[in-house]
Amino acid sequence: MRLAWLDQTRRPSAGRVLAVVSVLPVLAVASWLLAGLPLLLAGWFHPLPTLALGALIFAVLCRTTLTGRADLDATAWQVTGIVGVALGSLVFNAVLHGEQLIVRRDPATYAQYAIWIARHGSLPIPQQVEAFGGADPALRFDSMGFYDSAGAVVPQFLPGPPMLFAAGEWLGGLLFAPPVLGALAVLVLAGVVARLAGARWAVLAALTFAISMPILYTSRTTFSEIPSLILIFGGLALLHDARGRWETAVAGLVFGLAVLVRIDALRDVLPVLAFGGLLIAMRRGFALVAGLAVGLGLGFGAAWVFAGPYLSYLSRSVKPLLLICVAVLVLTVVGTALAGRLARIRLPRWLPEIGAALVALVMVGLAVRPWVQTVRREPDTDADWLTYQFLRVTERANGLPADGTRLYSEDSLYWVIWYVGVPVVVFATLAAAVLVRRLLRGGGSAFEWLLPLAVIGWTTVTTLLRPEITPDHPWAARRLVPVVIPGLILLAVWGLAWSRDKLRRLGYGTRWFAAAATVLVLAPVAITSIGTAFTPVERGESAAVAGLCARIPSDASVLIVERVTGARFTQVVRGTCGVPTAQVRRRKEGDTAAAADDVRRLVDRIRAAGRTPVLLAAESGQLTPYGTPQQVVDLSTRQDERSLVEPPNGTWRLQVNVWMTQPV
Repeated sequence: MRLAWLDQTRRPSAGRVLAVVSVLPVLAVASWLLAGLPLLLAGWFHPLPTLALGALIFAVLCRTTLTGRADLDATAWQVTGIVGVALGSLVFNAVLHGEQLIVRRDPATYAQYAIWIARHGSLPIPQQVEAFGGADPALRFDSMGFYDSAGAVVPQFLPGPPMLFAAGEWLGGLLFAPPVLGALAVLVLAGVVARLAGARWAVLAALTFAISMPILYTSRTTFSEIPSLILIFGGLALLHDARGRWETAVAGLVFGLAVLVRIDALRDVLPVLAFGGLLIAMRRGFALVAGLAVGLGLGFGAAWVFAGPYLSYLSRSVKPLLLICVAVLVLTVVGTALAGRLARIRLPRWLPEIGAALVALVMVGLAVRPWVQTVRREPDTDADWLTYQFLRVTERANGLPADGTRLYSEDSLYWVIWYVGVPVVVFATLAAAVLVRRLLRGGGSAFEWLLPLAVIGWTTVTTLLRPEITPDHPWAARRLVPVVIPGLILLAVWGLAWSRDKLRRLGYGTRWFAAAATVLVLAPVAITSIGTAFTPVERGESAAVAGLCARIPSDASVLIVERVTGARFTQVVRGTCGVPTAQVRRRKEGDTAAAADDVRRLVDRIRAAGRTPVLLAAESGQLTPYGTPQQVVDLSTRQDERSLVEPPNGTWRLQVNVWMTQPV
């Protein structure tokens, strides 16, 4: 196999290096997912087979997409700057990485998911009821982020991110996998910017992206948003460069694999389906749609096999999304069938100006939304009631009236402004308006922007209208990571480039423009990020969990008799410590601890099974009736702030206590 970019007879240009380096991350991520999924289905997700199959798939994808890759117009200094920003991101976030291993919110769920499949290679997680003397109505094996389903424990999310994080676990650094992925995301976005706006703007875009607080936040711990970003923007880069049906099919496959990472990505890639229909109508083949269908099929197949309870939990939002998908599919098919007739329709001359004006009106509408709407949701499910209670507590902590029904979604555009600043939003809006105008005029040079603009515009508007996330920050900022923030940065630097060219054509000097643009873009981003950038969260959890595991006998069967500890530590003890673990079911919803007679009965059954019973709880008094308690976790650390109406600028204290006893 001989790739043009590896041809030793000539030195690769800086532009070719950037073209290749900026798509290698997405090819690596896609290869790992394509290798890991069938192995996980077969129960063989282990280091050697995954690495061997992943390397083979990676070689095939490189051979398909990198041969003859065109140069980008880039200098060595620009490429060095982009790589330098990526390396800086890696080092900075690795040094300040989080340690979210105790299950309180999604990152620890992903971490424990990754630990389980890295060590066992299969799903679902067995309950191991025999270690407790058999089934008993007082036993419950589910916990926060882990469902009880069909006699087994099923993790909450899709397996894509845990498969990626498992590579870090195998290398001895699970918590360092997110900084690596964050650095790869910098390269991918810079590559898309270089293709669409020019390499001279890619360094600024990369740096703005890398220091934006939501990117720092999701690059330091085990979230799904960064891998999703790599696949979506990597797909845009691959499709931009595609010169044949196989390259186009690989781009479609990459887009579809985003659903293997996040079910929400189905919404993000809907424009790809419509664009694929357009390519069919233009007689450019079915490759994009075929690749997309394969990727989506793998994502939905994995969701069906591994995340059935999670899909049921999300049914209220997934079902409408599926209906939208069906509508888009129908419109795509109809539009493709009628393409010949539609092509003969002459658009009104005023349509480009109306399209540009609509872009501005949408942004104005989002800006005035807080003054005309207050988004609320009355709780009607158990999950809604938990959110309601959480929000009331958080509102009090923020000095706000305790409401519980407010979702704060009307402020979503201001969330974006917090994190990327007014200049980025203004120039991104300008760019979108200009590009929509060009596309509606039918300019051929603007066609390369059609899909990127559709993905960014569709996802940004739908995300800001319905973020569908608990609105405390920085937590809610993760919703902006896969498309909104990188997309607006991409548009903003294109808008800056267009503005500079416009000023030059009008006869103004532009030597000052690059420096002014750099300050204008970077300053607001840095000001918001500085409050949390240098404060890692939940440090000490790794040592705390290791200390807990060291205190538990290897032949133990662990019963957690108290509610909070059960929610947080059931899968930690089962997966990380490697011993059978269950909660003792509370008889009444308001009880914080299990009934003593249930606990004693289960202790006797564990002994009868030939194992050592161990009890865990949050307070010593909850264990005193059964033996002499010893404190095995005494962790004082920092957690994310929970800000509702202003950007986060600090962290909150977090105290975690766990007591243990071996019943006498």
